[in-house]
Amino acid sequence: MSELIERVDEHDRVLGVVERDEAVREQWPHRIAATICRDRAGRILVVRRAETMPRFPGHHDVMVGGAVDVGESYEAAAARELAEELSVRVPVRFLFKFLCREGIGPIWVGVHEAVVSGALIPDPDEIAWQDWLTVAELCEVVDRWRFVPAGREALRRYLECGSGGVTG
Repeated sequence: MSELIERVDEHDRVLGVVERDEAVREQWPHRIAATICRDRAGRILVVRRAETMPRFPGHHDVMVGGAVDVGESYEAAAARELAEELSVRVPVRFLFKFLCREGIGPIWVGVHEAVVSGALIPDPDEIAWQDWLTVAELCEVVDRWRFVPAGREALRRYLECGSGGVTG
């Protein structure tokens, strides 16, 4: 049995509890919480997903995150995922959410920001590589490297709002 998540509608209202694999297979909207990490110099963390990941193996992403558990808030899920994937426990700040229809979509993506100054300890089952890139460096590679579609869209929105938040 896969993990249980909340199936939501086009307005992010909960319709019921389903298995995540079923939601993906049936293309039912569900929730993902993710964090864009910055360091004190303003660089953005880029990760490459492990080749063993069931979704987007080997793809790059600017977001660290995963499915929102049943009854969990976007913020709590983002903080949990950050701790699980990078062993980082820092405050996350909700910025915006959007309905992504690309990739495994449709998914509601709650995007957060965190400033990370300590060492990262990536979970090798999730993350194969990571590095800090400047915004200019990231803009050069985001359309050349294989990126998770929701991550590419989140980055575009993040940069448009000057790392502040807008709801889209």
